[in-house]
Amino acid sequence: MKFNQLCMRVITLLLVASHILSLTACDDDDDGVSVGVGSVAGIVTDGNSNPLSGVAINIEGTELTATTDANGAYTFSAVSKEKHLLTYKKQSYQTISVTITPKSFVGNSATVNASMEYAAASITGIVLDAKNENAPLKGVEVSISETQKSETDAEGRFTIQNLPIDDYTLTFKYGEYDNIVKVVASSLFVNGVATIDDIIMGGRQILPHLILDDILEGDHWYYNEYRGGRNAESYPHWDWSVDFLATFSIYGAWEEQNEGTTLQINNSDADRNNPADLDNFDSFTFGIKHITADNQIMTIQCRTHSTSADDPTIWGVQVIDLSEDDPSAVKLGDNRSLDLTDGSYSSEVFDLSAYVGKDIAIAIGTYRAKTGDYFKQFVLRRIAFNNVAVENGNWGWLQGTPINEELEGWALTQEMVRSTMPQNIYAFTGISNVDGNRDGYVDAYKTWGETNHVAARWSFVPLHKDTNPFTGEGFVIKTRGGGTPVNTTEPEAYFYSKFSIDDAHSKLVLRCRNFSSTNSTFFKLTAITNNMQVKHIAPTNVVANTWENAADGCISFMHEDGNKGNPDGYASFTFDLSEYKGQDVTLCLGVYKGTENNDENQLSIYSITLN
Repeated sequence: MKFNQLCMRVITLLLVASHILSLTACDDDDDGVSVGVGSVAGIVTDGNSNPLSGVAINIEGTELTATTDANGAYTFSAVSKEKHLLTYKKQSYQTISVTITPKSFVGNSATVNASMEYAAASITGIVLDAKNENAPLKGVEVSISETQKSETDAEGRFTIQNLPIDDYTLTFKYGEYDNIVKVVASSLFVNGVATIDDIIMGGRQILPHLILDDILEGDHWYYNEYRGGRNAESYPHWDWSVDFLATFSIYGAWEEQNEGTTLQINNSDADRNNPADLDNFDSFTFGIKHITADNQIMTIQCRTHSTSADDPTIWGVQVIDLSEDDPSAVKLGDNRSLDLTDGSYSSEVFDLSAYVGKDIAIAIGTYRAKTGDYFKQFVLRRIAFNNVAVENGNWGWLQGTPINEELEGWALTQEMVRSTMPQNIYAFTGISNVDGNRDGYVDAYKTWGETNHVAARWSFVPLHKDTNPFTGEGFVIKTRGGGTPVNTTEPEAYFYSKFSIDDAHSKLVLRCRNFSSTNSTFFKLTAITNNMQVKHIAPTNVVANTWENAADGCISFMHEDGNKGNPDGYASFTFDLSEYKGQDVTLCLGVYKGTENNDENQLSIYSITLN
């Protein structure tokens, strides 16, 4: 019995001890588990690996701050060994952030080095309130990233500083107003400052992130054909150097590919949380178009990547009738699905006849059909406007009525002349501020719309020859070389555009050059009225080394002078258009094979102005 009693006492003591340990553990949980502290140190350098002093560093969520010394070194002590965000700031340098985690600590110390890029550029602008008669809107958050943001002041003005000159996407947020996203291209920086037009918030969003003011300021689709991609379908009608659809404003994810200009589903880690939406575009492009009986049929020649028959790309067209009191985006028919991945293209036809006589905005885009990891591509090869559809597999010029017998081979029809929209721009450059080639031209093409480059604002027709877009002296249109028959009535290639001629815009001045002192370049300016009257315009004033009037209204010249650094060196040809005052006239600037020679006779365009 005594042994049994002794066993019972031992068991009782063990149970009591276990209970005490349990209470102690609970008390420890209530007080929190200590993660320990350590030091964080490092060196900050500039883009050339030189130590950077005076960098202010803070650890987000704490009051811990440090400043780098003359050697670029800094140290924090007593930093909890948890996840932290370190932010580095210095005047005229781009703010950066670095994340550390418990794994960053080796023992009780973590080494965090950083490099900061010199950035003294800034973006500034004013935000206005559409709900308060466009008064300045205070308190709008304007951000490039989580650490690069500003807030508008009482005058609605914001400034984001310490930026390298680059392309940026700004997001504007204010209360319950729809967020607005604006792209600021690097070409907008002048003396280190990019000033964007007034941002109007509080208006109704018509297309994703775009209100009516944005739509009205959008691209104009003046012409009847737009081509995208690098491949040569029916060369030279299609080729990277003659396809300029990449100059369009495109919203969302996209890429210029061999097969065409490609709209993509936004599919970053953050984008994958976006809900499926078959009413609002995920990525799109749009343009303003005046619809007539001559261009009421739109054909989109397109294909896809990353699809299958049971998981196609979902896309469509939306139209905004700008004549309405309260314009809104309306689907043109149902959403369409496409799963062409075998190299073929589909000609998708849309009837715009309900809008004849109106200015409309036409948006073409893709829809996110699923939440999560969803990536689809929609490839635009040609957007065409005519009075008949482009058939599947047809890569030829648009069908229509020849202007006259002389211009029958120009691939320019009466329907195209009548339905081309008059320009609202009167000064154009042939200089590309960004260089490029077949494998890397998109960055250059994207700047062309902002600089009113002739290839973005005029329509190019490569009847027999492609171009040289990136010579430093200007945009080159040219003839074929040896063996090309002499022809002074049909151009090898030409630009065309329509203008409303008035007192302020009745003289066209072409500044140009060629690249030969032995073989002349032949070119011609041709005017075509809406009733198909054709006239080749002779210059009224010429400044050139050697020139003369040639056969069939051509001008023959040689002038090997002029470049970016010497704009006054170019030849100058002035044409009087005053006889067309009060009329819309289509102007064609073409290059011709005027003599037998082995040269690609070149016309290098520096600028075209109407004044």
